[in-house]
Amino acid sequence: MQIKLATALTLLPFLVSATPTSSSAESARRISLSKRSSLTKDGVVDINALHSHVANVQGKIARGFANYERNTGRMHPNYYSSALHKRSTGTVKLTDDKAQLWYGSVSVGTPSITYTVDFDTGSSDFFLPGSKCGSTCLSHKKYDTSSSSTAKDVGKTFSLAYGDGSTVSGEQFTDTVTLGGLTATKQRVGAAIEYSSGFESSEFPPDGLLGMGFQSISDYNSPPVFQTLVSQGKTSSSEFGFTMLTSGSELYIGGIDTSKFLGSLTYTPVTQEGYWQIKLGGASVGSKSVFSGSVDAIVDTGTTLLIGDSVSVKKIYERIPGSEDASSTVGDGFYTVPCNAVPSNIAMELGEKKFSISASTFNLGAVSSGSNDCVGGIIADDSVGFWILGDVFLSNVYTSFDFANARVGFAELR
Repeated sequence: MQIKLATALTLLPFLVSATPTSSSAESARRISLSKRSSLTKDGVVDINALHSHVANVQGKIARGFANYERNTGRMHPNYYSSALHKRSTGTVKLTDDKAQLWYGSVSVGTPSITYTVDFDTGSSDFFLPGSKCGSTCLSHKKYDTSSSSTAKDVGKTFSLAYGDGSTVSGEQFTDTVTLGGLTATKQRVGAAIEYSSGFESSEFPPDGLLGMGFQSISDYNSPPVFQTLVSQGKTSSSEFGFTMLTSGSELYIGGIDTSKFLGSLTYTPVTQEGYWQIKLGGASVGSKSVFSGSVDAIVDTGTTLLIGDSVSVKKIYERIPGSEDASSTVGDGFYTVPCNAVPSNIAMELGEKKFSISASTFNLGAVSSGSNDCVGGIIADDSVGFWILGDVFLSNVYTSFDFANARVGFAELR
């Protein structure tokens, strides 16, 4: 089944190395993240969940393009190459639900109440289920604005649509938000009146979603939480970093956690603000280069897969013995590799440095029970207009996002 961005839309109603520093207030600034995978069950891939995830990613990118045009008055440059046209630090422990999202805690309101949210660098809005939300919000903790003395209604609504038909809609408020011990005031928060089935607790365990992209792709056209913390001087550092591991995953707020990686960060500049968009310098399988020269890519913690253009992705798999096109069994853009020979020598080049992808993160699971073929975590999709560096890649590196200096840093994990 080919999932094109246009189809998803119809479902919508100088490179440098730097030596990092660490904050003295580490323990107060770590947000734990957790991971739960339901893209696979008993080692077998859930193909329908894969398709749903790809559709959601496509829909999110499409929504970002639309928000960018509305907020800036011009089309996003990559729209033209997409299918649409042809002071302190903090850490948050993370959880990855369905291998599709990483979630941890945030506190909102006065008095403050703690909620769980998906931390997504591929979007820029923050919403929670509001007190008026009905049955689709059951088992989620609700955000009751009437119980917060700092909640103010801004007189605007919002509606966010996703590629699989899921929607979230409601009212916009400003309130006090604390993330990793750092507090932002008058932060824009959406109180959802409706969650679609895709956001019911059985499908979406966190209460809400907290976007960490740039304002230009915000549906609210309002600064995201971390940017508010920086602009209000609540942190002396404009960086936040992700570590995505089987255990010990975290979001580190307002600095760099040097304990998580080896050597120094290799930074690459953001080339187009909106998404965390950078240049990917190449890809290789072992000593063989797949492509060299730079291509556009975004760094997205809200995407499980590593998504690239069809020509380059095909070349990657041509260099993997036993790989096969899986368009007839899994879906267009997917490939399989022998389960007993999953490669561990695939690398992405960023800032003239190669970062490898482990076999365990590359392998999504067997095609079916008893099958000798496993689904590769790199897929082809020409519809979005750039590469997407999702968790298949990000789980292998420490990633630092520097808002003030508009750059992304990568380093090898310890």
